[in-house]
Amino acid sequence: MADVICDERPLVFEDLVGWFSAGAKAKSEWRIGAEHEKFPFHLADHSPVPYEGPAGIHALLQGLMRFGWTGVYEGETLIGLERAGANVSLEPGGQFELSGAPLQDLHEICAETGGHLTEVKAVADELGLGFLGLGFTPTWTRDQIPVMPKGRYKIMRAYMPKVGNLGLDMMFRTCTVQVNLDFGSEVDMVKKFRTSLALQPIATALFANSPFTEGRPNGFLSARANIWTDTDPDRTGMLDFVFRDGFEFATYANYALDVPMYFVKREGRYIDVAGRSFRDFMEGRLPELPGERPTIKDWADHVTTIFPEVRLKNYLEMRGADAGPWSRLCALPALWTGLLYDDAALEAAWDVCKDWSIESHETLRRDVTRLGLKAQAGKRSAQDVAREVVAIARQGLKARNRLSGGMVDETGYLTELEDIAETGITPAERLLDLYHGPWAGDLTKAYETLAF
Repeated sequence: MADVICDERPLVFEDLVGWFSAGAKAKSEWRIGAEHEKFPFHLADHSPVPYEGPAGIHALLQGLMRFGWTGVYEGETLIGLERAGANVSLEPGGQFELSGAPLQDLHEICAETGGHLTEVKAVADELGLGFLGLGFTPTWTRDQIPVMPKGRYKIMRAYMPKVGNLGLDMMFRTCTVQVNLDFGSEVDMVKKFRTSLALQPIATALFANSPFTEGRPNGFLSARANIWTDTDPDRTGMLDFVFRDGFEFATYANYALDVPMYFVKREGRYIDVAGRSFRDFMEGRLPELPGERPTIKDWADHVTTIFPEVRLKNYLEMRGADAGPWSRLCALPALWTGLLYDDAALEAAWDVCKDWSIESHETLRRDVTRLGLKAQAGKRSAQDVAREVVAIARQGLKARNRLSGGMVDETGYLTELEDIAETGITPAERLLDLYHGPWAGDLTKAYETLAF
C-alpha cells in the first residue's frame, strides 16, 4: 500500500500524528496489500546470488522489465521495480520481495502473487536461478551472502551489532510474508492493533517454517521469529503500551520519536545518523545536518525503520510470519483479512485474547519460536487458540462474501492453515520429519523440493 506523504515542510508533533491518522478510510475503501520475500539461489550449486554478473540480481531485475516493470534507481544503481502500484525490492542479502498493490479481495491478491511468481520463474529459468520459500536460509553462512548495493543497508549493517546479537542474521538470512490492512478511524485502529498484536505469535506458530541453520536443525521452529527477539530492543517487540488505556495515534507517534534513527535521505544520498534522536532533528540539533529540520518524508522514512510485530504506518502491517510456499503466501492475508475486516470477527478475535496479561504477550512470542502450537497462550494451548482464530477468520471471510469469477468465496485460502491448526503440526515440524526421514540429513533436498 502506498504511504500518504504530505507536502514537505518543517514539522510539529501534530503533523506526525496526522501522518498516521490520514490513513483512515471508509470501509468501502479498505484494501489488502500483500508482501512476500524469497531467497534466490543458483540451481547448479544452491549458492546465493550476488548483485552483479550475467546471472545476478541486476540481470534478474532487468529481465523482469519485459513484463512492463519500470526500474527504481539509487543514483545509477538499479535497486527495484515498480508497476501499477506494486513494487519489487531487494532485502540486504538479495532476498527478492514483492510488495503488492492495494487490492480489493484475496482473489486479486492470489492472482497478483501467482502472476509475479510466473514472471520471476520465466526470467530465473533463463539465468539458472531458483527461489526458496523459507523463513531462514537453511545452509548459507552469513559470510557467504552478498550485500545488495543500497545505501540504507550499509548504515544498518554497521549499527545492528551495537544494539543486538542477531540483527545481521535478520538482515541477510531471513524471509517473511506480510499483509497490510486499513483502518476506518482511530478507534478502529486501536481495536485492530491490539487484536492483531496479541495474536501475532499465533500466526508465527501457524507459519513457523525455519528450523535449519547452516545445514542442520537449529532447535527452533521459527528461527526467524527468534532472531527478532535479539535484534534491537528499541524498535522491536510486542509494544506493551498498545494494550494500556489511552492508546492512540499520538502514543505511537511518541514511541516512534524515541526510536533511534538510522539515516536521513538527501538528494538521493543516505546520511548516516544512526543512534540520533528524531526529537533533536525536529529542533534542528542533528550534528550531521546542523540547523536543518525534518520534513514529513523524513518522518515516513523513519517509521519504516521500526520493526515491531505489528507496525503502524498509514495502515497496519502484520509482521509475524515466516515465508513459505505459494499456498501459504495467500493464506497469511486470508487469515488477517478474515479477522480484521469483519466487525463480528474482530470482536470475536479480541474476545479470544483480551484477558491475556501484558506480561504474557512477550512470553508467548518467545515460546512459539521453539514450541510452535505446543506453547501456552494464557490458560490455553496455542493450538487451541489457533483452531478458534482460524475458524473466526473463516466466518469473517464468509461474511465478506467476496466471490471470484467462478462464484467461490475467499474461505478456501484458509484450508492449509485449518489443517495446521487441527493437527498441531507446524510446517517446520514437517520439514524436520523430512530431514530425519527421506532427506537423510541432506538439506540440498530443500532446494530441490521446496523451490517455487
